[in-house]
Amino acid sequence: MPSDTNMPSDTNMPSDTIIVFDIDGVLSDSRHREHHLESSPKDWASFFAMLADDAPIKVGIDRLMQMLQLKPCVLLSGRPEHTRAATTSWLHAVGVPSVPLYLRPNRDYRAASLFKLEVLAGLGGPQGVGLVIDDDERVVAALVAAGYQVEHFTD
Repeated sequence: MPSDTNMPSDTNMPSDTIIVFDIDGVLSDSRHREHHLESSPKDWASFFAMLADDAPIKVGIDRLMQMLQLKPCVLLSGRPEHTRAATTSWLHAVGVPSVPLYLRPNRDYRAASLFKLEVLAGLGGPQGVGLVIDDDERVVAALVAAGYQVEHFTD
């Protein structure tokens, strides 16, 4: 179930803002591939190679579909750009309509919070982004500290 962190109600968001959804852990269940990240060094290639096998997170997808009726939505993921085709195919297969998709540039190894803060600034910053829905506690904490309205998604 989603829990709130510095989150406005859907009706209290300014009308000209967007809603930003994370993918892994919000729309897709990536737990089956996380064992590839337990080794040192992490096996990112195998981790991303299995993303087409992710199960959809119904509550997250339902929330996206609901929010798309109210406001413009975008997807923002720490997945690298080279996963775009597999990511868009997966989204289409689970019924997510085409929405803007922001992925991390290939060979960008910054923390997800830094990458996402940069993209969100380009989307209008805290005034232009009405709500961010993300499952990563570190990302949530960084975004809240930067003044974003954030929903910490947990299932």
